[in-house]
Amino acid sequence: MTEVTRLFDIPQYQLETYNLSKSLTTKYNGKWVSISSQEYINQTHAISRGLLRLGVNPNDKIAVISSTNRTEWSILDIGVLQIGAQNVPIYPTIAKEDYEYILNHSESKYCFVSDVEVLEKINAVKEKTKLKEVYTLDVIPNEHNWKEILKLGEDESNQHEVENRKTCVKPQDLATIIYTSGTTGQPKGVMLSHHNLISNVIDSEKRVPFEYGKSKALSFLPICHVFERMILYLYQYCGVEIHFAESIDKMSDNLKEVKPNVMTAVPRLYEKVYDKIVDKGAELTGIKRALFFWAIDLGLKYEPYGANGLWYELQLKLARKLIFSKWKEGLGGNLDLMVSGSAALQPRLTRTFAAAGMPIMEGYGLTETSPVVSVNDMRNGGFRIGTVGRIIDNVEVKIAEDGEILVKGPNIMLGYYKDLEKTNEVMTGDYFHTGDIGEVSDDGFLKITDRKKEMFKTSGGKYVSPALIENELKQSHFIEQVMVIGEGEKMPAALIQPDFNFIKHWIEKKGKDIKSDNVSIASSQIIKDRIQKEVDKTNLKFGNWEQVKKIELTADVWSIDSGHLTPTMKMKRKVIKDIYKDLVEKIYRS
Repeated sequence: MTEVTRLFDIPQYQLETYNLSKSLTTKYNGKWVSISSQEYINQTHAISRGLLRLGVNPNDKIAVISSTNRTEWSILDIGVLQIGAQNVPIYPTIAKEDYEYILNHSESKYCFVSDVEVLEKINAVKEKTKLKEVYTLDVIPNEHNWKEILKLGEDESNQHEVENRKTCVKPQDLATIIYTSGTTGQPKGVMLSHHNLISNVIDSEKRVPFEYGKSKALSFLPICHVFERMILYLYQYCGVEIHFAESIDKMSDNLKEVKPNVMTAVPRLYEKVYDKIVDKGAELTGIKRALFFWAIDLGLKYEPYGANGLWYELQLKLARKLIFSKWKEGLGGNLDLMVSGSAALQPRLTRTFAAAGMPIMEGYGLTETSPVVSVNDMRNGGFRIGTVGRIIDNVEVKIAEDGEILVKGPNIMLGYYKDLEKTNEVMTGDYFHTGDIGEVSDDGFLKITDRKKEMFKTSGGKYVSPALIENELKQSHFIEQVMVIGEGEKMPAALIQPDFNFIKHWIEKKGKDIKSDNVSIASSQIIKDRIQKEVDKTNLKFGNWEQVKKIELTADVWSIDSGHLTPTMKMKRKVIKDIYKDLVEKIYRS
């Protein structure tokens, strides 16, 4: 039996242990096409042989950019890794300038792209990089296609060289460089070894209840992110059939076609699913509508392990039969487990989906931790709402004096590529500084309570740097103070204290029929609409995920005396959010 110590050992282990007829499945031209465990290995070997004939050396970097997850990605990944080269996955929607930076910083030799849109951006910067050639996954006229590499590798006469290369790759060797997306400065290249990722696969596997060799998964989170990538390795290791979704827009259709047992997502997607279900429920009438919202209310009170008592459990059993079973049918009928990561999950979603018999197991991790640090598990009392679960085996968490979560273990990155200074900034001995504030309960559950830095993630897993947006907004004459919010929510929003003095003059100048006291100004739709124009103008300077989607105005002046500001006039973010919790509720719950 193959011992799994390097990432390319996983397909061979799958073949020997499960020998799946449908290891990887992608939809092409409306038809699902599968390859077996053996075909998967055969194609990875052909890619390796082809790359060797192109002159790819150990430690060469190969960039892979795909707009959707697909079988070719995994074949290329293993084909690159087993000859001692490194896969540099790149997010498909970044600007061409970012492509140029990453390709040059990583010194990528070859690049594989999925489609015309990505190809055009790469071609725009190709001459400024060290790329020798670009290959496409889709068939595009007059462009080199990835199948040329497969063709080049058909001749098996250099397979011995592939085997020699595999032997030379050690578990501690670099496997991949993943560039983290940030809103300030250049992205950092996180270096992960084979051992980093393999250890995370093996230590996470104990927390995910698969039916080994039989379960089906639907994959759609970007594979360039470490969360979905590690999960794909985990699926392969556990003999789970992987089906790649066509797109988020077609998720609903794909769920019904594939009927998966497991899927992974970010909170924003679960929010969308939940909102869609509630919208359909709102269209019902009479007793059906009443029963639907009775079930929702029941779900919102859910506690695991029968903690609510026998009467609640009896009601829940009825709700599952009458209402929640239809939710499950709408998601394919077999979905028993969903995993959430990348941002905080709203407890209402955790409760409702668990009540519906489709529990979402929230976990925690970072690119630098390969990524899983902790994860909930329904078994053995390992599920606690409002936490990110118990810390996985072989990983150690320590809470620093300032509350920051420090992590140590075999999953900690090798460092940031070509940036020892930034690496040293986040490491104290073997401990990685996460930048998150948290606490560990006496029985080992990790809870995230805050972010050490002001940057936050929306529920879609995107980073937002509020200070940058706030500074732009405050350049408007209409805005005195502004605080961007949205941690764990579906979108950024803003609480705004208008510049009352300027607006009073504006009202007089424009002859508007608005009283000039602060309360009247803050409650005026005319003023809100005018400030919205300022927000819209500022939004043009930021990516879609950073743009402020909703605003609310406050009637009082933010000051030191009233507790909004520190003596140095910095905003007390938690205090302000608490003062205006009704406005925050209005933004996100109305």
